[in-house]
Parts: sequence; C-alpha cells; structure tokens
Amino acid sequence: MPDAIELLKTRRSVKPREMTGPGPSAAELETILTIGARVPDHGKLAPWRFIIFEGDARARAGEVIARVFARKNPGAPAADVETERKRLMDAPLVIGIVSFIKPHPKVPAFEQELSAGASAMNIVTAATALGYGACWLTGWFSFDRDVLDGLGLKPDEKLAGFIHIGTPTKPNEDRPRPSLSDVVTRF
Repeated sequence: MPDAIELLKTRRSVKPREMTGPGPSAAELETILTIGARVPDHGKLAPWRFIIFEGDARARAGEVIARVFARKNPGAPAADVETERKRLMDAPLVIGIVSFIKPHPKVPAFEQELSAGASAMNIVTAATALGYGACWLTGWFSFDRDVLDGLGLKPDEKLAGFIHIGTPTKPNEDRPRPSLSDVVTRF
C-alpha cells in the first residue's frame, strides 16, 4: 500500500478503455465502498448511495443507455447506438454514485451534493490505493432523466457520476496540472 501523501500527490485517472480485468475482489469492493461512505456529511444524512455494475449488469445498463439514445436520436447511425451500448463495458467494475437531498433546516442542498462528490473521490482514491485504475466520468446519460429512471433512480435522485475501476493495461501518463500560483490567493 503506497504512502498516503505520495498516493494523493501522484493519483491519476485511468481511461476506462485502458482497463481490463481483474477488477476488485468482493473484499476489496467492500473496502472501497466503506471508504466511499466515510466522508464529510454534515447532519449524518448520508445523501448518497451506490449502484454496482459488474458482469452482465454493465451490459444491461448499456441497453438502457442505447435505447434512450436511439429514441432521442432516431437518425443516429447504428455505430453510434452501439457506442452508447458499450459505455460501461470497458472496466470490469463501475460504481454509480447517486446523490439526493434530504431536507434539513441546517444542512443546505449544496453541502449534501458536495458530500456525494467527496464520496466519489474517496472511491477513486481507495481503488487507486488498492492498485487499480479508476476514473470518475459522467456523460450525457448521467443527466438524462429517462436513463436515470431506467437505471432505477428515484425521481428526486441525480447521478454524481460513474466510477470505472479495473486493472490498467499500460502505464498511465500524467496530464498538466495547474500551477499553485494560478489557483492560490491569500486573503
């Protein structure tokens, strides 16, 4: 297990198309989800939940995405529909992060949404610490109500994104990061 500071300094997203199996074991997945649930959560509301897509569930979710895409884009070429069908097929494990708001007099909706985002980042970091590649993605289908309904989300739930997790197929290259002088000011 890498040193925590070094891990945080060097963590990189791995493109799902650059992942393969194996994915996390059942015990590793439980660890990843436990860490995903251990985030700042004002009011102890747990305004998030997780959907696991692995094995055939990835293909079933892809059918939902493709069906909605084809209905909303009737002139789309078959190749485009097939691309949508395969959205969750690259990595052996995909975790959907569902965000919802629990009305509370002291905890604004924005804080609850940030908690879901923190959960997603913890999942990415935990998977990386276990030696897997991980990537947090959205896409049109993450915001489409018909897709969300088809994936079983309730009307008041949103999708914070999909975390793709698998074994990297090649060394990962870093991307340019912002210079601290560009993003830090002092008050």
